[in-house]
Amino acid sequence: MQNPTIDDAQVFLPDLFETHARHRRDQEAVICGPLRRTWGDFAANVNRIANALLDGGFAKGERAAVMMGNSVEMLEATFGIVRAGGCAVPLSGLLTGDQLAGLVADSGAVRAFVSPEFRERIEPHRARLSAVAEWVAFGFAGEGWRDLAAMRGAASAATPPVRHAMTDAFNIIYSSGTTGLPKGIVQTHRARQHWAWSNAVEMGFGADCRALTTTALYSNGTWLMMLPALFAGGTVVAMPAFSPAGFLEAVAAERITHSFMVPAQFIGVLAEKGLEGADLSSLRALLSAGSPLRRDTKREAMRRITPALYELYGYSEGFATMLRPHQHAEKFETVGTPVLGFEVRILDDEGNVLPPGAAGEIAGYGAGMMKEYHGRPEETAKLVWRDERGRTFLRSGDVGALDEDGYLTILDRKKDMIISGGFNVFPSDVEAVVGGHEAVADVTVIGVPHEKWGETCLALVIPKPGAAAAPEAILAWANERLAKHQRLAAVAFREEFPRNALGKVLKRELRALFAEGA
Repeated sequence: MQNPTIDDAQVFLPDLFETHARHRRDQEAVICGPLRRTWGDFAANVNRIANALLDGGFAKGERAAVMMGNSVEMLEATFGIVRAGGCAVPLSGLLTGDQLAGLVADSGAVRAFVSPEFRERIEPHRARLSAVAEWVAFGFAGEGWRDLAAMRGAASAATPPVRHAMTDAFNIIYSSGTTGLPKGIVQTHRARQHWAWSNAVEMGFGADCRALTTTALYSNGTWLMMLPALFAGGTVVAMPAFSPAGFLEAVAAERITHSFMVPAQFIGVLAEKGLEGADLSSLRALLSAGSPLRRDTKREAMRRITPALYELYGYSEGFATMLRPHQHAEKFETVGTPVLGFEVRILDDEGNVLPPGAAGEIAGYGAGMMKEYHGRPEETAKLVWRDERGRTFLRSGDVGALDEDGYLTILDRKKDMIISGGFNVFPSDVEAVVGGHEAVADVTVIGVPHEKWGETCLALVIPKPGAAAAPEAILAWANERLAKHQRLAAVAFREEFPRNALGKVLKRELRALFAEGA
């Protein structure tokens, strides 16, 4: 007699892709540049890559690095790895060759997919990456490289004989945060599924959605658009590279319903001359995430781009809040309430839960949490805080406060906070004031050494094109509006800020530059 136990049936993202292909074969799934891939072809190519990997001895749970620029093939390779039961490791195009090689080694990757943008940097390091059994090339040919198109073309499009579990590793995302060295964030199928359905519900993704990705596909933030759209059976339109004019053109030409930009991109679009005449009527949801959106920028975006603005605060380790369009009127200064499936606590330095109105460290819990930092149990342990039920919350390193209605206000990163004369100064508060000057396009504030106060505030400003105001004029204007302990020591102009893949300013680099009062 057969075992009568019924499976603990789960829906996994690769299975959903095949379902979409079965029922909407000819609908576009992914578009990038001139290439437009239907659901039928996209799902078949994902299976082909998975079967090619399995035929070559790739085992369930093994890791494969993806070093590819924005393309349809990048997504097919990433999901092909997952379809084969593996763990995808997408790596940043901002890294040096030595850094890329270090992360390939750290992840334990046994396969690597590479496009021309990465080849020159990784090629000199291949010899020392002996664990990588196969190097797959997309868009170029060379000795020791297997051609992706040939690899895909020779493999079966049948469903691979792999069963997934919700606790299996889906991917390792190396943090491109603003502090410290990259850490490998291990996300499971459960976490990625939650990422997909929670954002699909929150922002109204459906099978008719057309989601525009404006940032690099390896970036975790980009998946805020990509995963919900593919989960729902919609269409992902990936920009090969971002430009403000290109964004406006893509929204109009592709009838984009959903998109995501980081604050620096919002600033660029708002300054674009073609904005006033652009057709943005198809937009249903425009998300801001990656770093805080300045209040003046937010007001202008809602007025000139779309009122359907969503603002998300979160961290890749696994927590997010969201301010929805209907909440702006009453809670404009906040970043909303937890995304569906998450909970939040505010903690003091001793780990006690703080009441509404008190500032402390943000900690979150929910189905989207990471499994661990890859190979760093001590670093993982530092994040853990347990509630009265023994549940594992993850500390953020960010400072915030909840109001009486449970809405979260972000004050700053703990490591970015400036202590001047014994007073805590949150750079975001100062940035909000300086950003209100008519000549300021963007601003970031850092702490620099001061003989009397220990630290003091320095404002680094990117001026608007053609702006006539001098740094001294902005300094005087801002200090008239700042509290005594917040006042600036100086304003310095810069052409750009060092940023990570999601537009966050790398303040550690700026602090190092100005550490000696330069």
